[in-house]
Amino acid sequence: MSTTTLPTGQQELNEVMSRLIKGIRDPEAGRKAREDMDRMREETRNRIGTVDVAVDLVRDARNQ
Repeated sequence: MSTTTLPTGQQELNEVMSRLIKGIRDPEAGRKAREDMDRMREETRNRIGTVDVAVDLVRDARNQ
């Protein structure tokens, strides 16, 4: 019998999606996710600065 293992990120995503489908909320996981997103956003801002692309994308979409 062959078993496959998923990368940690994919496994975590599958677990989160499974809980969401069942209607199970995990406030601690939500808090951790928000902290991770805030940290990653700040790291990106420090590395490459502020990137304003949304306005250009909306303008391009309107012109098409």
